[in-house]
Amino acid sequence: MKTLQAYPFLYIVGTLFFTVYGQIVLKWRITKLKIELPENLYDKLQALFKLLIDPLVLSGFLSAFIASLFWMAAMTKFEITRAYPFMSIAPALVFLIGTLFLGETFTIGKILGLLLIVLGSMITVKF
Repeated sequence: MKTLQAYPFLYIVGTLFFTVYGQIVLKWRITKLKIELPENLYDKLQALFKLLIDPLVLSGFLSAFIASLFWMAAMTKFEITRAYPFMSIAPALVFLIGTLFLGETFTIGKILGLLLIVLGSMITVKF
């Protein structure tokens, strides 16, 4: 049975999806739970523990682990110098989702920076 040429790219897509999901859900829950780290070490640990027992925060950690599994699978199919530039899509996706759904700031400087990163990654993959 012959596999499709694009099939290995699903490993990279999976890495991106689970990486972005993990970052967005962590930020969303921290904001929603109004967690700020106090100066006192005991209170700081208490606040972090409160986050750790939140099911959605745990899903973010699980997502990071799953992203790692997808990345390991991608490394069996690609040279790292070919696969890693695709990871520059993650900050762009986090930026878009963050501004659209989390109310993060949208600036021209951020857009230009992301465009330069993505452009540089495209050049790296192409050549």
